Amino acid sequence: MLIITKKNAPEDALDAIKEYLINHGFDIHQSTGANRTIIGVIGDTDALDEREIEALPGVSQVVRIKKDD
Repeated sequence: MLIITKKNAPEDALDAIKEYLINHGFDIHQSTGANRTIIGVIGDTDALDEREIEALPGVSQVVRIKKDD
């Protein structure tokens, strides 16, 4: 799963997103660009509710990566 932040999301919003994911038992990989940050969520994300994550401050889009069968 990838979480794409809003343009120039504040640092406290990024911290809240990362804290949410870590508290739910996931590892993360952060890639910070000039305007946006992408957070890669590492682990079995099937139990995560995309709508709940999209409601977090600073989140622009959640992209679920399909598993290969």
